[in-house]
Amino acid sequence: MSVETAESGPCVVARVRGGMDYTVQRELRERLTQAIDRAEQALILDMAGVTFCDSAGLNVLLGARREAGRCEVALALACAPGTVRRVLEMTGADQVLRVYATVADAEAALSR
Repeated sequence: MSVETAESGPCVVARVRGGMDYTVQRELRERLTQAIDRAEQALILDMAGVTFCDSAGLNVLLGARREAGRCEVALALACAPGTVRRVLEMTGADQVLRVYATVADAEAALSR
């Protein structure tokens, strides 16, 4: 699992790669918290490189949403692969998390 961040206008884009499961949840939570702290307005999680997401990974995403809210930072997911989208839909997390097809769509929505 890796998380690489880059600034893109008013947004920070974090490219998440690898599996999101219980074995990496602590490290993933720490890296997302660091990305939230770095973001001034919005954090976009580019999920294109995510190969797996179980309930522990989903829990980290929902925790990141809560932390971002406390910091007044908008959080969105982009480019979620089909397997991740299905997890989000089956659990109803897609109703809580902002999910966009592309990073550009997320940037446009969050830069307003």
